[in-house]
Amino acid sequence: MQFADLSARAAQVRDLYVRLETERYGRPWTREEIMLGFVGDVGDLAKLALAAEEVRAIPDAKAKLAHELADCLWSLMTLARLHEVDLEASFLATMDELEARLT
Repeated sequence: MQFADLSARAAQVRDLYVRLETERYGRPWTREEIMLGFVGDVGDLAKLALAAEEVRAIPDAKAKLAHELADCLWSLMTLARLHEVDLEASFLATMDELEARLT
């Protein structure tokens, strides 16, 4: 699957959340609220990374870590779309910059 396909899938799931949020709260979440949700996911990711290193006790940590990494990727793709950032192009440019700096 190509990055564009993953991004389109993330957008489809965001559309489902828009419907759910509108039903529950009368409006969809703002970019700021999505960002705050992402921060919460990063906190969960940190705990699961510790559990994967066996310094925190969380049952089934490896599977939960994979899930949380995917959640974080979805949040990044969603935020990039909402802010009109071409995440694929930005990622490639950033990797080029880092590689040039490191070599």
